[in-house]
Amino acid sequence: MLSARACLGRVLLLPRAGAGLAASRRGSSSRDKDRSATVSSSVPMPAGGKGSRPSSTPQRVPNRLIHEKSPYLLQHAYNPVDWYPWGQEAFDKARKENKPIFLSVGYSPCHWCHMMEEESFQNEEIGRLLSEDFVSVKVDREERPDVDKVYMTFVQATSSGGGWPMNVWLTPNLQPFVGGTYFPPEDGLTRVGFRTVLLRIREQWKQNKNALLENSQRVTTALLARSEISVGDRQLPPSVATVNSRCFQQLDEGYDEEYGGFAEAPKFPTPVILSFLFSYWLSHRLTQDGSRAQQMALHTLKMMANGGIRDHVGQGFHRYSTDRQWHVPHFEKMLYDQAQLAVAYSQAFQISGDEFYSDVAKDILQYVTRSLSHRSGGFYSAEDADSPPERGMRPKEGAYYVWTVKEVQQLLPEPVLGATELLTSGQLFTKHYGLTEAGNISPSQDPKGELQGQNVLTVRYSLELTAARFGLGVEAVRTLLNTGLEKLFQARKHRPKPHLDSKMLAAWNGLMVSGYAVTGAVLGQDRLINYATNGAKFLKRHMFDVASGRLMRTCYTGSGGTVEHSNPPCWGFLEDYAFVVRGLLDLYEASQESAWLEWALRLQDTQDRLFWDSQGGGYFCSEAELGAGLPLRLKDDQDGAEPSANSVSAHNLLRLHGFTGHKDWMDKCVCLLTAFSERMRRVPVALPEMVRALSAQQQTLKQIVICGDRQAKDTKALVQCVHSVYIPNKVLILADGDPLSFLSRQLPFLSTLRRLEDQATAYVCENQACSMPITDPCELRKLLHP
Repeated sequence: MLSARACLGRVLLLPRAGAGLAASRRGSSSRDKDRSATVSSSVPMPAGGKGSRPSSTPQRVPNRLIHEKSPYLLQHAYNPVDWYPWGQEAFDKARKENKPIFLSVGYSPCHWCHMMEEESFQNEEIGRLLSEDFVSVKVDREERPDVDKVYMTFVQATSSGGGWPMNVWLTPNLQPFVGGTYFPPEDGLTRVGFRTVLLRIREQWKQNKNALLENSQRVTTALLARSEISVGDRQLPPSVATVNSRCFQQLDEGYDEEYGGFAEAPKFPTPVILSFLFSYWLSHRLTQDGSRAQQMALHTLKMMANGGIRDHVGQGFHRYSTDRQWHVPHFEKMLYDQAQLAVAYSQAFQISGDEFYSDVAKDILQYVTRSLSHRSGGFYSAEDADSPPERGMRPKEGAYYVWTVKEVQQLLPEPVLGATELLTSGQLFTKHYGLTEAGNISPSQDPKGELQGQNVLTVRYSLELTAARFGLGVEAVRTLLNTGLEKLFQARKHRPKPHLDSKMLAAWNGLMVSGYAVTGAVLGQDRLINYATNGAKFLKRHMFDVASGRLMRTCYTGSGGTVEHSNPPCWGFLEDYAFVVRGLLDLYEASQESAWLEWALRLQDTQDRLFWDSQGGGYFCSEAELGAGLPLRLKDDQDGAEPSANSVSAHNLLRLHGFTGHKDWMDKCVCLLTAFSERMRRVPVALPEMVRALSAQQQTLKQIVICGDRQAKDTKALVQCVHSVYIPNKVLILADGDPLSFLSRQLPFLSTLRRLEDQATAYVCENQACSMPITDPCELRKLLHP
């Protein structure tokens, strides 16, 4: 995997797609890149010439994307390209006029998507080529993850990687025959320009169309065979001991001892890996490997939090680090990263007791509350990487987030009293956060020179070392640094802000409900749980169709802060159901409000109806009807920047079985894990979240039942005790004594559990056997974490 800056302009032309299909798939997800300068083709193409530079005057006549809701599509609404949104109108035109389809997929805050738009899609000549010789289709990958996954599978299988923008040429029947990612506009010494690629494909379509169609059909057939995930002849999933151990070993081999993380560069947060390591530690905590797993996860989280990938001024985490040290980030901020990292840092606090981790979790949620929250309770998708350094200037990557030493010194000129040398607050701040006069960003990470002389804040020393360096007390240094960060934050408010992708996705809102619910429960903060509750209410009010029981995929911020939908609505995909169900289960455990559990059960029933593969097992990513015409119907088998929806569904099914006792959901979970057996055996590191589900299924979940009044202090004390302990394989149930309550009707055994001496009482149940009653939180903690 290469950094965006390292692989800029690298283009590879492959003679045929079949060779790429034989290569093994990577453990890293295509979601972990927003660009990759590769192109793959199913036939050889002759050379072409250079294209002209982009026009400096943008076309001001809108194309048909002006009628879309997606912020990403609207960014292209004034390109001199005859863009179509994904849909039948474009497909019919391609068939009627016998033209290839040019499909371009990206997302709103993607830096390299902006680059290609500016360099190529605003170019008048390239616009004419795309409009006259192709049917050009723009897709927001976040609106249509099914389209993205299908053609990313082709690009990854036929080239050395994937990423965004993703550009694929299709037959009128939607079968891919050439694919790539970012293309520079012109030819270079080692790269082929976008205009050249268009001319080659135009020529091949005219002269060798039958060969293109045959090769396209061959590629599609190979991809179908290669992407099939099915139970087959297997009766049961693999042994957890073998798969667990192999997954840990694969992570251990790739671990960076010095800086944490699991690659050289670029480095991604990948919370699914950290979650696996914590779970592995719990089941192996008396062994050397268990201690090693804990150390790897905690060290990685600490190095990330100290690095430039974290926004020390405004909180939250950037998308990834372009270097090994977590120093210079790719600056976009994604909602799904904030959601998962809040949970990871909360779990780190549960395990270590170190408030450093809980402080980071609270900071993440402070950022989301301030910058990514709709007033009705929903959560926006992302903030851009690029912004103008000053109003009216061309946007540059990271401009909002970087600082010069001069700026910091001007903002923090006060002398520091009590230091062993003459010192200003700015000098102390500069030392602690590693700022230099020349800038602390390497030219190799800044090929366009946009960040010259600038600095990314990264913690270079502990508070204790900085205090010792200047003869100050630790608390005095903490106060000085916090005051400095606040002053920088206030100054940054006057800069032009990065673009906000105000689209709201059901899946990512589900993850964010989990983020607030889990963190609020672990830290005992009702305020955070209330944000989770408001998020769930938003989903039910604005993204759920009561009549059909279906989720909608997207909604958008309208004028005056209203909520709007596309017409027709974009219906939910598997990940929308899986992530929302997880969020609702986490919210029930945090709030003990059974209405959220009831809705989770209803959504799971709908998910099973729409996506379950009754022949092969597991869930398809999209409804059959919604993806009509696409050459593949896939089951996502990669836990990457986001967990696979099948991995999350395996956990959800286990938890729902624990909450209800319904055998069908346990059977489905076993069938799903069996379908993914070969993938888990071969490359378990590609599915760490599913390996965790396999462990939970084979080790059985604990049912922790609290008998008591939800509002009573003694009940809350027992509930908080459960949340303070890291127990990933559990369901927490409140039994309020009402025989007609939802949970009492699901689990009849709850009526046999009694309060001891009229006090709130806990029972820990496993394999249909329950512990003795416990009323003391300390005794409960000992039982849960011996």
